[in-house]
Amino acid sequence: MTAPQSTVAADESTAPPPESHARRWSGPGWGFLVKLALMAVVNAVGLLGIIAAFQAQSWLVFGVAVALLVIADVVYFTKKALPLKYLLPGLSFLLIFQVFIFLYTGYIAFTNYGSGHVGSQEQAVEAALAQGERRVEGAPTVPLAVVERGGELGFAVVIDGEVLAGTADEPLTAVGTAPAAGAPTDVPGWSIVPRNTIISDKETQAAVVDLRVPVSDDPNEGSIRTRDGSSGAVYLSTMTWDADAQTITDSATGLVYQASADGRFIADDGTALPTGWMVHVGFDNFVKLFTNPSIVEPLGLVTGWTFVWAILSVAVPFALGLVMALIYNDPRVRGRKILRTLFILPYAFPAFMSALLFRGMFNAEFGVINELFFGGSNIDWLGDPWLARGAVLFVNVWLTYPYYFLVCTGALQALPQDALEAASIDGAGRFRQLRSIVLPLVLVSTAPLLISSFAFSFNNFTIIYMFNNGGPAIPGAPYALGYTDILISAIYDISGVSGGKADYGLASALSILVFILVGLISALAFRQTKKLEEYQ
Repeated sequence: MTAPQSTVAADESTAPPPESHARRWSGPGWGFLVKLALMAVVNAVGLLGIIAAFQAQSWLVFGVAVALLVIADVVYFTKKALPLKYLLPGLSFLLIFQVFIFLYTGYIAFTNYGSGHVGSQEQAVEAALAQGERRVEGAPTVPLAVVERGGELGFAVVIDGEVLAGTADEPLTAVGTAPAAGAPTDVPGWSIVPRNTIISDKETQAAVVDLRVPVSDDPNEGSIRTRDGSSGAVYLSTMTWDADAQTITDSATGLVYQASADGRFIADDGTALPTGWMVHVGFDNFVKLFTNPSIVEPLGLVTGWTFVWAILSVAVPFALGLVMALIYNDPRVRGRKILRTLFILPYAFPAFMSALLFRGMFNAEFGVINELFFGGSNIDWLGDPWLARGAVLFVNVWLTYPYYFLVCTGALQALPQDALEAASIDGAGRFRQLRSIVLPLVLVSTAPLLISSFAFSFNNFTIIYMFNNGGPAIPGAPYALGYTDILISAIYDISGVSGGKADYGLASALSILVFILVGLISALAFRQTKKLEEYQ
């Protein structure tokens, strides 16, 4: 009897535990597989960004992308730096969307980047030569094929038994041999675009007609162009580029355009080619904001109105919200909950939609404001500078007073009632209580909100743009500046995003000044709010 028992005991002691047995046959855990898959996804996305930055030769972005990818691998796929696992996403977004944008804006502010100055000098030379292109007299017409590689169109021709192919950025290069003359039928590394596709697709047809493929690396040797997509000819420019002398000579007029320090080609008579290039101009943009008469006067009007707008956009709605909060915080008012709900409805409505609606209501010809309140008078609310300012201020008060109504209601309900009762016993009237107790205590809790609201109003682009697009226009302004424009909308106009001449360098310089100005005002205002704490 003992032997079988000992055998069973021995078998049980030597048998592996069920848990270890399952672990042996289950392989890597699910957590490890998920971690491995996540690591593959993160590195794939990171490598895409790194490759894109490398191809664009944006070395700053390339370095930041490599650093972020390495840091992400170390933080999330090792057992080190546990706190950074939670902080890294926020820090990365802060670096990309705040620090980088601010630094890049600062960089652009010291350049002439804008219309006519968006590329390098080489690109400006190519643009100048292209603008003066003419077909070479007596140049033979050669058969060609339209080819495509990686979504980029190009031309392929046969010259001396060799197949040459190129794009707008790559000159003709030998890619193979051809058994016979004529348009190539096989271009190694390229796909031939069927002629039916060129004829039927208008976009492809326009792209083919506009395409210029340089003959060689020397831009003075011209480029091949086509009109029908099946044959082409060499076109040469009347402009000749001399890289050593840094000049472009127009053989048709005899003018010699010299490269200048401000990124332009200028002739002796003062004429300049339309296309320039981006260069560093130091503090020229900042100096221009304070010294150029054509800019100083309209920007002075815009700056003055910006301060008036920001102050009134806070003071008037706050006063209105406080008065309404005092009224509807009184328990003797019936239906307070319903009335409060009705009064905050403008705050719940999208601001840009409200601005568009009010724009139609203030229309001089068929707006309901003139029809209902002024007996059908033709009052030009949007065309007169002062009326437009009053109208946009009214719209902003309508949209923002519910916010201050809610804030002041909460502040009033948080007031110590014993202080008010003691003041009433001492004989203080309603106005004295409001002036000496209620208002100081309300300001203690609302002052930081008022400061942030001032900064928001200082940059409240939505209402200004959607209501009247900053109009009416200021006569003689070099950019599309208007009487209701504030600094942030002026920056938008100067940048040329809305159309017209673009001057990103000047817009960036003005952005930096606005940032410094708002920061200084906010800092001084926060220091002054400490004095209000004495009332607590």
